[in-house]
Amino acid sequence: MMYFRLPHRVAPALLLAVLTCVCIVLLPAAGRAAQIDPFLGAFEGETEITVGDEVLQRDLSVTIQPADDDGFVLSWTTATLREDGQSKEKTYTIAFVPTAREGIYQSAMKTNLFGKATPLDPLQGEPFVWARIEDDTLSVFSLFIDPTGDYEVQEYHRTLAEGGLDLLFRRIRDGEVSREISALLRRQD
Repeated sequence: MMYFRLPHRVAPALLLAVLTCVCIVLLPAAGRAAQIDPFLGAFEGETEITVGDEVLQRDLSVTIQPADDDGFVLSWTTATLREDGQSKEKTYTIAFVPTAREGIYQSAMKTNLFGKATPLDPLQGEPFVWARIEDDTLSVFSLFIDPTGDYEVQEYHRTLAEGGLDLLFRRIRDGEVSREISALLRRQD
């Protein structure tokens, strides 16, 4: 058996070069994973909204969990209690994966032909969803295009606050804000 031996002064330099390359490759992924960490957990809150002459009470809950691919899974539930005592509950869950752009995540709502998780297609009437982490705010945007070509964007801004998250929701139709809701979501875990 033959062994290849590096001179003593080359071996430490080569080792240092290899370690430097490994760090350069791993640091961006570690940075991305750390960005979501302050937002992880379960949160609950409530708010009131007015629809016509009716005031509706809404209970809100959000869970943000890490995912294996340096992404995260966001689940939220809205329970609306009407004045007549009836309630309506909606729950949504979306996985997000990092993009090549720092702090921006694409939704992973369907699997393409090659097995890769991808966003939905807004031109097929499906929502196009993405997320952004900027400073202390996790924002999720949903773009809908209706059959006539008009659009609606829903924005969910969750900002770190003492004891939880400040939520600001906006619905924008063709450039005009049609609804805005805010609430404090208290950390439950």
